[in-house]
Amino acid sequence: MPAPNQAALDFLMTRRSRPAKTLQPPVPNADELRPLLQAAARTPDHGKLEPWRFIVIEQPAMARLSQVVQTRGAALGLDPDQIDKGRAQFDQGLLAVAVIESPKPSEKIPALEQTYSAGAVCLALLNAALASGWGANWLSGWPSHDRGFMTEALGLASHERIAGIIHIATETSAAPERPRPDLDAVTSWVSA
Repeated sequence: MPAPNQAALDFLMTRRSRPAKTLQPPVPNADELRPLLQAAARTPDHGKLEPWRFIVIEQPAMARLSQVVQTRGAALGLDPDQIDKGRAQFDQGLLAVAVIESPKPSEKIPALEQTYSAGAVCLALLNAALASGWGANWLSGWPSHDRGFMTEALGLASHERIAGIIHIATETSAAPERPRPDLDAVTSWVSA
């Protein structure tokens, strides 16, 4: 039997995202954020294509992004509640990392595997932040799926999209526990 890393397993068994609205200053500085990004970049990546990249969103940029959400929501004809919900992560945000899916042409690696890798980066970054003692939350919302927002707010190329926005700051309250999946209900065993 392999030697277990019990501390890592205990962390994974108890990890819990922190509600973004409960995150407060301080936030990690560049030197504190860099190892979290390095940990996230170690994600599974078939073919070593690195089909993702990071955009660090600092607090001064949050107001601009919130305004882009407002403008895009109005242009899309969304109701005010939807617009407000889309703005909230930027109105309240202190520091976030947008994980950008940036697929690479490949005859061997399907685009879907590159999408999976970008999603794995989001989870790896979230877990790295939590394991480092920060509060963190992976958010998306309608702006993350709106091409106009992606282009205007973050300057994404037409082949890129937002895989997730990971907010990182100091947790101010204990994360509420939530029901977890019934493992027997979601697991099948194939033995032959």
